[in-house]
Amino acid sequence: MLYHHTTTHKGALLVLVLVFGAIFFVIAASSLNFFVTQTQVQRAKYQLGQAREIAEAGLNYYKWYLAHYPDDVTNGTGEPGPYVMTYTDPELGDIGEFSLSIASSTFCGEVSSIEITSTGYTYENPSLKQTVYARYARPTVAEYAYIINSNVWAGSDRTIIGPYHSNGGIRMDGTNNSIVTSGQETWNCTSSYGCDPEDPNAPGVFGSGPNSNLWSFPSPPINFTGLTVDLATMRDRAENGGGIYIPPSGAYGYRVSFQSDGSVAVRLVDRTYSYWGYSSRDGWQIERNVIRDDDPYASYTINENCPVIFVEDKVWLEGEVPTRVTLAAADTDTPGVDPSIILNDNITYSTASSGLLAIAEDNVLVGLVVPNDMTLNGIFVAQNGNFGRNYYRTWGFYDVLSIHNAYVTRNSLTMFGTVVSNGRVGTKWSCGGVFCSGFETRYNSYDRRLVENPPPLAPNTSDDFKFTEWREMD
Repeated sequence: MLYHHTTTHKGALLVLVLVFGAIFFVIAASSLNFFVTQTQVQRAKYQLGQAREIAEAGLNYYKWYLAHYPDDVTNGTGEPGPYVMTYTDPELGDIGEFSLSIASSTFCGEVSSIEITSTGYTYENPSLKQTVYARYARPTVAEYAYIINSNVWAGSDRTIIGPYHSNGGIRMDGTNNSIVTSGQETWNCTSSYGCDPEDPNAPGVFGSGPNSNLWSFPSPPINFTGLTVDLATMRDRAENGGGIYIPPSGAYGYRVSFQSDGSVAVRLVDRTYSYWGYSSRDGWQIERNVIRDDDPYASYTINENCPVIFVEDKVWLEGEVPTRVTLAAADTDTPGVDPSIILNDNITYSTASSGLLAIAEDNVLVGLVVPNDMTLNGIFVAQNGNFGRNYYRTWGFYDVLSIHNAYVTRNSLTMFGTVVSNGRVGTKWSCGGVFCSGFETRYNSYDRRLVENPPPLAPNTSDDFKFTEWREMD
């Protein structure tokens, strides 16, 4: 009985040893597998990080390439991609590759932007890939709410969203939510800018407006000459590149109305009203900016591949812009003849992808007979003149016609886009400190969409390409 009892205990002990041994083995194996798996996960994360860095190196490489070979979207091969290149680490040598797929947005044969998709991977684990996308483009005037080549006064009723720059001095009494920069350290602020007495050493930017912490001066001037568009090239694109060319009218010019269906209606202006108006540049003068009669001229369909309209005459502009399009009013043949654009009515967008660039060789002026609450969408460039609304009055010798008296003062002007003006801008006039002509309130905001996708041939503020969009792809 004693022997049997001892044998039973030894058997039970052996079973316990085997059970606990098995449990220990399972735990040890699981722990080892966990550590191995964690090591593999960490290694995969490291390789994915390397793949992303390699992909970003591909973007940086092509940015460098474009700086040396602008507008080349074939990596120097003349052939379509993708283009595979080796990535070399300074310490480890060749560790992977990136593959570049390159496309461009081109209008009338001119490259507008370049889209690059770069996929990177390591030689150690080529199945783990990372892809990044970027759009490269030269920065344009669309990044600003205003670019002015003259002294300027922004009144207290103004609300400005977007960068505001003048190569001259700035009196900022309005509200700005972005940077305000002047190319001047000091300037001569006269009574024309509300300084009484005159201040010959006014700071580059000063005034009663809030957010003065966003004011900066002197800042590097923007080369206004460099902003000017080659109008002869634009005319060539309109005539020979698939755009729309409209010759001299032989009358007063053309009324151009954008249509939401993708067309543009053009009418010949053969009669205008004659009345007095005043501008800071030219003083009192006889104006003919109100249409009295116009006749049908033509209807055009905007070519999506070359949405450029060149009018060799004065233009009255209005309508619903159906796409991204550029219109220029200029005379490249006749010395001393510089057509202007009259903003004749509301200019709005009919789609989310619409955008307008309107360039006048001389002035871009808001007309006399316009809506009480006016909306203007677009980039407006007055190459040699100024953007604004002239001063009008209802009394004295220099007055408007009685039928236009009600239009001398208007309620509000809302602008969504950019103003580029060689001369002083202004859409409100005061007489003895009291509002007497123009728009009582003004609201300006730059259009962020046009920063990324400007209309064709938009003036560049730099010759260097830069990121306008960057994102990681799934």
